[in-house]
Amino acid sequence: MSMTDSKVPPNSLLIERFKAFYQDVKHPRLDKIDDVYADDVFFKDPIHEIRGVATLHAYLSEMCANVHSGRFEYLDQLVSENTAYIKWNMHFKHPKLGNQIITVRGMSQVQFNERIYFHEDVYDLGQLIYEHVPLLGAAVKGLKKRLAK
Repeated sequence: MSMTDSKVPPNSLLIERFKAFYQDVKHPRLDKIDDVYADDVFFKDPIHEIRGVATLHAYLSEMCANVHSGRFEYLDQLVSENTAYIKWNMHFKHPKLGNQIITVRGMSQVQFNERIYFHEDVYDLGQLIYEHVPLLGAAVKGLKKRLAK
């Protein structure tokens, strides 16, 4: 069977839609949220736990309004029948965190049937926020260096 004869598994298409949805942090494809997420989706990250696609839509709208710019760089993924793990770097500028581009490494776990019903983002909150706050940032970076020794 040639490559043109083989069908792309539906779960791979969903994961590609998911990645495209988040590609631009400032302008996520919120008009496509129903193509990606189930109505009763459960979303979790180090700061929030959210239930329902309408609540997730509101959260993402607020998040992107507060960011100057940003994008996701997808590094690797493992996709099985109903679960995917996607490793990424998020590059962004936030007005409250200075004018430099901040890069945060993280991973998303999603579980799905036809659409995603569970989404958990795992990342270092210190790398995202604490290291960029005056005084606190220096303390967090110093503590990391001491722990690494």
